[in-house]
Amino acid sequence: MPLARNNKTMFQPDSDTLHNYIEYCKRSYGIAPRPHWISTYYGGQDIKLTLQRFGSNIIFSNGLKDPFSNGGVLANISDTIVAVYTAKGSHCLDLIAASAKDPDWLVKQRETEVEIMGRWIHVYYNDLKELQDS
Repeated sequence: MPLARNNKTMFQPDSDTLHNYIEYCKRSYGIAPRPHWISTYYGGQDIKLTLQRFGSNIIFSNGLKDPFSNGGVLANISDTIVAVYTAKGSHCLDLIAASAKDPDWLVKQRETEVEIMGRWIHVYYNDLKELQDS
């Protein structure tokens, strides 16, 4: 993912451009990247609509201290595509192994995620049982 920067940020300047990145990929790997492929393939222009049509059993977990969270899904899309977030969390914090030092809000977020997954598993086995009984 090319990210050009100028001297107006805290990061070192980088003149990387999409053109340079494409040329690098062609030279190094013999193939050019397709920068719009992911949004074309997965319907990234309207993720809510795409997921309502094709998704289920997804938890969008966000910590609002994560700078990427403003581009994340922060509201439920359906009963099975849900957003779980905390104001104090950061990128993937809830996925790291639990520790006795974890704050209460992190423990609660993990418990919420496990409860959601437990409901999905319960529904799956109920549906499977009904299918076998019919």
